[in-house]
Amino acid sequence: MIQFNPLLIAFLAVFFVRTSVQLILNRLNIAHLRAHGNEVPRGFQGSVDGEELTRISAYTADSANFGIFVTLVDQAFLLAILLSGFLPWLSGMVNRWQPGFIVGGLVFFAVLFAISNLLHIPFGFYSTFVIEGRYGFNTRTPRLWFADWIKGLMISAILGGFLLLLLLALLSYFRNTWWLWAWVMIGVFELILLWVYPVIIAPLFNKFDQIKDEGLRHRIISLMEGAGLRVRGVFQMDAGRRSKHTNAYFTGIGRTKRIVLYDTLLASHPEGEILSILAHEIGHWKRKHTLKQLLFMEISSLLGLYLVARLLDWSLIYRTFGFEYPIAYAGLFLVGTLMSPISYFVRPVSAALSRKFEREADDVAVGLIGTAKPLCDSLRRLALANLANLVPHPLYAWFYYSHPPAAERISRLQNRG
Repeated sequence: MIQFNPLLIAFLAVFFVRTSVQLILNRLNIAHLRAHGNEVPRGFQGSVDGEELTRISAYTADSANFGIFVTLVDQAFLLAILLSGFLPWLSGMVNRWQPGFIVGGLVFFAVLFAISNLLHIPFGFYSTFVIEGRYGFNTRTPRLWFADWIKGLMISAILGGFLLLLLLALLSYFRNTWWLWAWVMIGVFELILLWVYPVIIAPLFNKFDQIKDEGLRHRIISLMEGAGLRVRGVFQMDAGRRSKHTNAYFTGIGRTKRIVLYDTLLASHPEGEILSILAHEIGHWKRKHTLKQLLFMEISSLLGLYLVARLLDWSLIYRTFGFEYPIAYAGLFLVGTLMSPISYFVRPVSAALSRKFEREADDVAVGLIGTAKPLCDSLRRLALANLANLVPHPLYAWFYYSHPPAAERISRLQNRG
């Protein structure tokens, strides 16, 4: 039976403060957009008209409102399973079969995973075929959407299940030091995933071909080599089969390192802009941003796992949510759930660090290209093509944005000359 005690009161207080902050930030951002959405920000003069600003405002509002609705449903679902006694009931059903700790934990999490994924089917479908379709972005068929969903589900189940299996084994056999071994295991797993993603996982969803424009390919490779970087290939991805959004990225490590350009980007951007986008990505590599972010993640992971280990044997957590005695695999879920609302408020720290990295990468790109103009042009074109919010509320952008807002970013580059 659920106990209404100080721990539960504290959790619910932080939980509802988190939800309130999410709602307030969303409302602030939408209200700011309605007040300033028809104003052309600096750097976009002559590039956008009133009709396009109206589309941007409508798309931003629809996407944000739907996103906050899904978030509220997720949080209501979480509260329901926490406060209804479902978790101890599920654990009791699992233990009734006497499968053992590791198998029992896998079954426990598999049920929660299945319920969560089934809950999100209508949301994913609506986002793709209603919101993205309404604004002309979606190009995938229901059949392709469902195939992607099945593949994503299977990959998540296989990789997540394997990682959970190892975690439960460590928890079972190394009761006092499992968290340290788990930290090492997760770090190794992440590195392996970075290595195999470009050559095994990504091709399950998209087709990757060597870029067809030989002249552009040679100029890209020349740009990379001039910056001291070598890659295995320059690929174009059939992104247009699913969406009209545009992008480019680096992926992989070691021998699987490669450049990927969306076919939608190649079709809509001139060569100079494409090279400036890639020069920005080169900036991330030259300034070792991936390594720094990985280090930040590993430190956070180590601290998080240590805290979980300290709380896992705290019997009050189990009694609060209806468990008669501690069950470690259920404890993993409970402790993670208790920590989640608190970790939300750390988000601005990682967002600020990411924005700093983006500005540094922009500076490297300008140095490599020799002028800020093509990068400014590419950022402007990307923002308009993706209907990005040109006037986000400053507090919303500070809290959530991993990249500086497009207008701020262009203005900064223009001031550099």
